[in-house]
Amino acid sequence: MKLYEELNWRGLIKDVAGADLEDKLNNESMAFYWGTDPTADSLHLGHYSSLVMAKRLAKAGHHPILLVGGATGLIGDPRPTSEREIISKETLNKYFVGIKSQVSKIVPEAEIVNNYDWMKEYNYLEFLRDIGKYINVNYMLNKDIINRRLETGITYAEFSYTLIQGYDFLHLFREKNCLLQVAGSDQWGNITTGIELIKKIESKEAYGFTMPLVVDQYGNKFGKSEGNALWIDINKTSSYEMYQYLINVDDSVIVDYLKIFTFLSKEEIDELEKSNKENPHLREAHKALAREIITDLHGKEEYEKALDISNKLFSGNISDLSLRDIKAGLKDVPSFNFEENITLLDLLVNNNITTSRREAREFLQANSISINGEIVTDENMLITESLLIEDSMIIIRRGKKKYYMGIKK
Repeated sequence: MKLYEELNWRGLIKDVAGADLEDKLNNESMAFYWGTDPTADSLHLGHYSSLVMAKRLAKAGHHPILLVGGATGLIGDPRPTSEREIISKETLNKYFVGIKSQVSKIVPEAEIVNNYDWMKEYNYLEFLRDIGKYINVNYMLNKDIINRRLETGITYAEFSYTLIQGYDFLHLFREKNCLLQVAGSDQWGNITTGIELIKKIESKEAYGFTMPLVVDQYGNKFGKSEGNALWIDINKTSSYEMYQYLINVDDSVIVDYLKIFTFLSKEEIDELEKSNKENPHLREAHKALAREIITDLHGKEEYEKALDISNKLFSGNISDLSLRDIKAGLKDVPSFNFEENITLLDLLVNNNITTSRREAREFLQANSISINGEIVTDENMLITESLLIEDSMIIIRRGKKKYYMGIKK
């Protein structure tokens, strides 16, 4: 498959501007850009789809430019519901540094720019004369994201956002010979504003295409405002946490995710799709997704570590896991305050690990209770600090999957 055909097969093209874009992508070398406002010190999995797209285009011979919006981030891209929180210049710059570091590792070919560098000295009156005069208000009102906010209200700052992003495209066209902008489908209005400016001011043609937004099985897009962000920063989302999320994504989206997030071939993905239909319990497609993403983001060693933690927690063999690994693996399990010098029976009942003393005895007799990976059966066993892992916590497992974490205060 040629590049454009492959992008279509992967479901990565939604809206297109430029009649000969297919020929340009397949047969020429273009500078292209994608952008993000630095609203956090880390990108998340929703951004990763754009990073993978940049890598695809770079492998095909196109030059990637990442624009981090130090200027646009001061305003905030209009959201369908409400205005974004204002972020200080100092915070935005800190976020810029973090994002730049991440992208440089994931897409080393990328040239990284900050639109604050060319907007900070731009006089307001000059901007209105140079840029504002070329974009009709009715044209802006017809933009989907602006139109949806008219009933609830949109500030002038948000309304002007599309002018600044449009100018970004014009600036990169002039300074970097950038002919193409790529973004999520929610940025279509901003892309076409840039193309319109280039056409009216430079009398030249520019190109753009959007990708469908990546959503979970409930139709929610990935992002911190949606409350489901999986951060690329390993210190904010561990490789194990990412592994657990990916290994458990709904079957309805797994093939789409393989196409969007990985470089696996059509033949490989077709085979994984077949396996997922015939033997869904093996989770082969999900394992491949986790392997490809985590390896690309954090390296093979981190993927193997996440897999090891998962296998050991599933089997209950946690004795040789570090405290850090245990915390990552059991981040969301129920916790209780560790209490010394009580019996095991009292610990189980007092902390709602079992519903009654009778049930506790049944679990103990069935070898279904373990402490720190070791099966225990003596209900009168005394709980002491000697059981704490690294003098910090104790892990109780009930049955095959239910974990509880006792934390020393």
